Formats: sequence, structure tokens, C-alpha cells
Amino acid sequence: MSPPEPDRRILVAEDDPEMRCLVAEALREDGYVVLEVQDGGRLLVTLAHGWVGRGGEKLVDLVVSDVRMPVCTGMQILEQMRAARWAVPVILMTAFADAETLRRARSLDALVFVKPFELDDLRVAVGRLLRRDAP
Repeated sequence: MSPPEPDRRILVAEDDPEMRCLVAEALREDGYVVLEVQDGGRLLVTLAHGWVGRGGEKLVDLVVSDVRMPVCTGMQILEQMRAARWAVPVILMTAFADAETLRRARSLDALVFVKPFELDDLRVAVGRLLRRDAP
């Protein structure tokens, strides 16, 4: 795996603390700056605050989010991001992958990882998405 671009920021949203820590630590080991939030409400607030506070400059280069979380779902946030024409890459994680969830996520240009998944597969996907999104 090639080293990440300097200062690439990833926002990880997951309500299961063990899963959030596992994903965040793996991405930090790969050299990324990782922000963590524990539910959909905090994900929404972090994205909105960062977007407004930075005057439209990207707060994060990629979002990795659980689908089912308290307050609002990762899918709802993905839908709002795309409605706002925010093209930041998104990876959704779910243990409840039905055909409609997979279809909807793909139509919104998101990758879906079905739990349990190989952490190395997620790391490769993150690297690929961030290289594609490189300035």
C-alpha cells in the first residue's frame, strides 16, 4: 500500500465504540488524520460545523460511517451530502445489508462494507478513494 497524501482527513462515525476504535486506529496507522464521532447526530453536526466554519473548504477528505446509528443514519447523511452536491467519498458499514440499502448507497456513489469485513479491504478501499479524489 502506498503512503497516504499528507494531512488527508477521515471522519469515522460508528456507535459501537470497539468498532469505531478498530477502524480509526487502523486508518491512523496508515498515516491519516482521523476524527471520530459516536452517532449520526454528531456526524451531522461535525460535517455542518466544519463546512460552514471553513467557508466551503473541505473539513474531511472521506467519511466512513455506520448505516444504523442513533439520531440519524449514515444513509440519511449520505443522502443530504449528495443533495447538497458534496462529492466527498463515503464508505458505509452495515451489519444489515439488504438489497435496497446496497442499491441506494451505490446510486449515491458510496461503497458499502458488510460487517464483518476484512479491515485490510477497508484500508485498500480508503487508499483507492483518496487517490481518486486527490487534488
